[in-house]
Amino acid sequence: MKFMILVKATKESEAGVMPTNALVAEMVGFHEEMAKAGILVDGAGLRRSADGWRIKYGKGGKRTVVDGPFTETKELVAGYTIIDVKSREEALAWTKRFPNPSLDAGECEIEVRPYLSLEDFEQGPGVEKARELGLQRS
Repeated sequence: MKFMILVKATKESEAGVMPTNALVAEMVGFHEEMAKAGILVDGAGLRRSADGWRIKYGKGGKRTVVDGPFTETKELVAGYTIIDVKSREEALAWTKRFPNPSLDAGECEIEVRPYLSLEDFEQGPGVEKARELGLQRS
C-alpha cells in the first residue's frame, strides 16, 4: 500500500527560508532508515508557492493560470514523502516517527493519505490503459 506524507507549508517555508543543516540531516537520516527498510519510494521538498501556479478549470473547458504566491499557508504543501508498506498500521508507525519538519521545532503538521489503487475505480477501458502503461504497480 502506498501512502503520501504531505509536509505542510509554514510562513517560513513560504518566505523561502531554507531548513537548517541539522533539520536536513535529521530528515535525510530518517529517509535513509526508510530506504534501508525498503519502503521509501520518493521524497522531496517543494519550492515556495510564489514559484508555482495553479490551473483553474471553468465551464466549457476554460482554463485559467493563476500564478503564486497563494495566501492560505495551511493549505499548502512544502514537501512530500512516498512510502510503500504492507498496511495502514505500518504507515502509521513510520509516520509517528517522522521528524518535526518546522524550522524551529515548533507546531506544524504532516498529512498522510493512502493512494487509490486501480481496483478502487470502476473497471473499464481507462483503467485497462492505466495498467498497460504501468501507472500503478502497488
